[in-house]
Amino acid sequence: MALSSAPSGGIAAPGASSEKLTRSMSLTNLIFLGVSAQIGSGWLFAVLSAAGAAGPAAVLSWVLAALLFGVIAMPWMELGAMLPRSGGPVRYPSLSHGMMTGWLVGGAYWIATVAVTTLEAQAVLTYVSSNWPELGLMHEVDGLEILTWPRGILAGVAILAVFTVLNIFGIKMLSEANRWITLWKIAIPTLTFILLFTAFRSSNFTETGFFAMGFDGVLHAIPATGIAFAYLGFRQVLDFGGECKNPQRNIPIAIAASILIPMVVYVLLQVAFIGALDWAAAGLAPGQWGSLLSSDWASAPLFQALIAAGFGGFGTLLLIDAIVSPAATGWVFLGSATRSTYALSEHDMAPSLLQRLNRFAVPWMSLLVSFAVSCLFLLPLPSWYRLVSIVSVALLLSYLVGSSSMMVLRRTAPDLPRPFRLRNAGFWAPASFVATLILVYVAGFSTVLNLAIVVFAGTPAYVAYIAVRQGWITRARAYSWSAVFLAAWGFVSWQGGWFMTVSGGQREGAWDTPAYLVACTAVLAVGGIVLYLMSNTVGRVHVSRSTWFVTLLVAVLFLSFYGSYGPLDHPAFGEGWDLIPVTVAGLAGYYWSVASGFQTDEVRENHLEDDVVPV
Repeated sequence: MALSSAPSGGIAAPGASSEKLTRSMSLTNLIFLGVSAQIGSGWLFAVLSAAGAAGPAAVLSWVLAALLFGVIAMPWMELGAMLPRSGGPVRYPSLSHGMMTGWLVGGAYWIATVAVTTLEAQAVLTYVSSNWPELGLMHEVDGLEILTWPRGILAGVAILAVFTVLNIFGIKMLSEANRWITLWKIAIPTLTFILLFTAFRSSNFTETGFFAMGFDGVLHAIPATGIAFAYLGFRQVLDFGGECKNPQRNIPIAIAASILIPMVVYVLLQVAFIGALDWAAAGLAPGQWGSLLSSDWASAPLFQALIAAGFGGFGTLLLIDAIVSPAATGWVFLGSATRSTYALSEHDMAPSLLQRLNRFAVPWMSLLVSFAVSCLFLLPLPSWYRLVSIVSVALLLSYLVGSSSMMVLRRTAPDLPRPFRLRNAGFWAPASFVATLILVYVAGFSTVLNLAIVVFAGTPAYVAYIAVRQGWITRARAYSWSAVFLAAWGFVSWQGGWFMTVSGGQREGAWDTPAYLVACTAVLAVGGIVLYLMSNTVGRVHVSRSTWFVTLLVAVLFLSFYGSYGPLDHPAFGEGWDLIPVTVAGLAGYYWSVASGFQTDEVRENHLEDDVVPV
């Protein structure tokens, strides 16, 4: 008998309002949307930070990342073509694994997408501030650029308000405007690497050796320096899947194109930047790759490279693009965040008022909520270089469940038409899962830990709102559990001394890290057991079927601490060898995740059929 997750009554069938969104985007518009999301602030900063982490071998980081994201994207092509829903990435986990998994994964994706919007606004301000410091938009803290109050933060709010206005007039206007902006965004990086090739120095690739920072630097550069961030935009194709024509054909094509086109641009740009790197102009001795982030070029690397190459005039055009490219990516991600909020509401994980549409068929209440939350990320937190790694891993974490969701839905909804059906899924699905987990792992211990703190801090919202609304737990029990868990989690997280430190390291006077990790595990384990016992039969299903996700993330924390990407001088798992236990954990997590999936009510009651679009 199918496991039931039926609400207590009076709740509309999920997906019922999806038909109100208009399908007006062509394949070309969808491709441009994906490419625009890929080429934003990443191309302005990531070439320097990647070179700082991997040296000349950063070129391989871009190629390897494209291959990994190609593998990761495969299950999403089947899901997107099968169920072309706006906000799809936050919907699929709920359909396959229930609401608690859907909240943990979908909530992380929504928060990260909102944060990307803010990051793009901050990227604009960083470039402007580097050239006009007299504006007082940013100031330096421990070697990093932080937004100032009030000028910097209010300027950020103004940029985010512009993103909001551009989104409020409908998908047709957004996609058509984005088409021309994307052509600009491809042209300027292309002209940039062509000009930089005229100042090419082959010695930069050979003087210190191609693998100057070791092969672990090649892997670490992918999530930690903006490379993963630069490729993560392919999911925007899925976020707007409910508003494109012929989605069964167009979504897989657009996903593939939105990875391949940026890959060519980024690889050539990285080669050109390394070849044109003028060590003296950057204030460094030749071969000081690890010092690039604190060099004279850090705030505007490509602009400085063009000046050193003798193309200062084109550098002015680059400054214009430094505003246009991140801004265009920012308004696309704000649109994605809006549709994610809308999707959470459709799945009864957020208030129904977030589904309200204006006359342009835009969920305007969701848009305003996403705008308000994006403004919170403007608070004086670490700079683009610090925050981007946490956001990248948050987005990667939400990719993790795609492969297992695909396999679960093949079992629980076998009759749904699948215009794109992934062949050899028995190989590619676990490969996608493991590839995602490896990228999460190599981001480093501090980044993964900060992400885990934020993700699990959102659990009380699930208990106090979603579980209560569905009738799975009494209000008194839910509020008591949420208050105690949040207090315990906040206390332990603070005592650990790793949360959002500007340096990325541990605060002085904090707990010993292994003891801290054990305390975190204890809080999660005890909290989970108590929540399970407090819930009714249906609520227990949703709690138990999310255990794989919580356990896997905790396992990655321990592996990360004792591995080569952790803080230990002599890690238990050395460089390269640490990928073996991570792969084993990934395979175990994948099969556990597939086994944890069940036939949710929306699948069992055939509400999915409402969103199947005829080919």
